[in-house]
Amino acid sequence: MPAQPAGSIQSSIAFLGPEGTFTEAALHSLGTHSEGETVPAPSVPAALAMARSGEVDAAFVPLENSVEGSVSPTIDGLAAGDPLVITREVFLEVDFVLATRPGVGRGDVRRVASHPHALAQTRGWVAAHLPGAEVVPAASTADAARLVAEGAHDAAICPELAAARYGLDVVGTGLADTPGAVTRFVQVERPGRLPAPTGADKTTLTCFVADRTGVLLDLLTEFASRGISLTRLESRPTRERLGVYSFSVDCEGHVSDRRVGDALVALHRLCDEVRFQGSYPRADGRAAAPVHERFADGAFADAQEWVARLREGSAG
Repeated sequence: MPAQPAGSIQSSIAFLGPEGTFTEAALHSLGTHSEGETVPAPSVPAALAMARSGEVDAAFVPLENSVEGSVSPTIDGLAAGDPLVITREVFLEVDFVLATRPGVGRGDVRRVASHPHALAQTRGWVAAHLPGAEVVPAASTADAARLVAEGAHDAAICPELAAARYGLDVVGTGLADTPGAVTRFVQVERPGRLPAPTGADKTTLTCFVADRTGVLLDLLTEFASRGISLTRLESRPTRERLGVYSFSVDCEGHVSDRRVGDALVALHRLCDEVRFQGSYPRADGRAAAPVHERFADGAFADAQEWVARLREGSAG
């Protein structure tokens, strides 16, 4: 399949399903879903595999939540396997309802299901209002609703959209222990032409490094010395052995910016492997902090020209 501009409207997009998930709601918020087919996938790894194989043009999956942090299957799934790049991100404020089959009241709930992140974000509400209920993890909030509709559980903690989709009654609202929580979703595609820089961009990387003293300081120095701010940094186990980690990074800027490109060159030299996972517009549209003139593209161009003159025998 020929490369197309990354982040363009896709003819088919896999999303974490089933129908009624927050992921589907976030995808629809882009306003482009009517242009092509959306395909529910049973899990994040399944959605990523569909994108890698070419079964769909892109996958749309959750990456992190403002309360519970990163979604491990997405972070780890992008760090392994054939490369995929992020081409856009979406923020969605999430809230939860308690949904049951018609005729089942809150007092009848003995078994409640939801996605582990949703359960973590509502554990206080559940402890206060369903103290005797068994809590059961599900593949997604909407899958929990589907299972309740099929009679597998008494109640689901899910989006109101999922309750409506599966014919459930809402018997509790405002379940989130931290109101206003936001989940970040990303669209990922096979590598191709990148989205053009906007001046309000992010770049995502995973850095694999040898286990040695000072390695994190070395990585951070490459960003700091070029005036690049990080918006996310976390370590992830490489699964080789206990204590060996990779670093997943979001930084301000686009790979086409001289300072970001120069940092990637340095990281490529320092790390065992650097997996580039995309440069794309920020969902919040927030421009990067003003760049000091010594970090601007012109400064890098001047420095490179100076070195070129030295190599040609100029006194500089």
